Amino acid sequence: MLAAAGSLVATIWAALHPRTLLVAAVTFLLLADYFKNRRPKNYPPGPWGLPFVGNIFQLDFGQPHLAIQPLVKKYGNIFSLNLGDITSVIITGLPLIKEAFTHMEQNIMNRPLSVMQERISNKNGLIFSSGQTWKEQRRFALMTLRNFGLGKKSLEERMQEEASYLVEAIREEEGKPFNPHFSINNAVSNIICSVTFGERFDYHDSRFQEMLRLLDEVMYLETTMISQLYNIFPWIMKYIPGSHQRVFRNWEKLKLFVSCMIDDHRKDWNPDEPRDFIDAFLKEMTKYPEKTTSFNEENLVCSTLDLFFAGTETTSTTLRWALLYMALYPEVQGKHIVTIPDRAKFFFWNLWLREGQKMVQRKGVA
Repeated sequence: MLAAAGSLVATIWAALHPRTLLVAAVTFLLLADYFKNRRPKNYPPGPWGLPFVGNIFQLDFGQPHLAIQPLVKKYGNIFSLNLGDITSVIITGLPLIKEAFTHMEQNIMNRPLSVMQERISNKNGLIFSSGQTWKEQRRFALMTLRNFGLGKKSLEERMQEEASYLVEAIREEEGKPFNPHFSINNAVSNIICSVTFGERFDYHDSRFQEMLRLLDEVMYLETTMISQLYNIFPWIMKYIPGSHQRVFRNWEKLKLFVSCMIDDHRKDWNPDEPRDFIDAFLKEMTKYPEKTTSFNEENLVCSTLDLFFAGTETTSTTLRWALLYMALYPEVQGKHIVTIPDRAKFFFWNLWLREGQKMVQRKGVA
């Protein structure tokens, strides 16, 4: 009987054509993808996507805010998109966004972690951690930032001082056209530096300029098409050269920069007199030598970079938009009697403080 069964299997296998096997495999994968990504009941409507990659090729990653406008007109202010393995619900319109963050906060606390983000952060830090790690790091960051002036007069004075440096850097251009991107990034980052590193950097410091350039570059490269393809096909894309490989190289350089700052702190560290975020974190690490918590150097590096990444980009972008609107509407400027330096200080203080508080008080809001 066993011989007959073996003979039957051999006959069937010999009859199968490789093309038949290929068609069967493709059919199986397509059905598996369909059942995995089919929309449940009451799920928001949205465009149908391609197998495996979803709607990724329907978006313009250079101008995503414009790419979703036709979808808003067709499906309304709540619709769904499938970006590879990440199924997303898009909410647009200020009333709905406010309602989501006000009344549904518990349902949107977690941020989906892409393959690229997981490789970069290893689930450490403030933004891409979860569970007990996130609770510990969030609680510590809030307490430490408050201890070093967040929301207090002392930090406002540092911001006003940095705003003066920014205004002076603008004056050095002598009224000629220039790109304020990195000057504003410098100013905003220096406020974060004063809290994390206990010092500010000169606008011409080459090492600091390189750090800002790397931050700016990864912000752009992580949204490119090839980086999104890495999130969908990491087992293939990790062997293929491209800008996604530069993202990983840049993050390693950024981590090395922070690690060097940590080593410098250790040389003259006094646990009884913490000077900044790094000193406070090092002190917290000494309380748990058994590694029973998330207070380790890897989390220190990632949390520091999260503060830079989330705080610098959001605030500097807001400030650049403010400058753009002032340039486009000079008649509005003329209605105000405050001087340009005072106006710069006003924007700098209020915008940075507001964005900083949002970032540390609610996970994932960057």
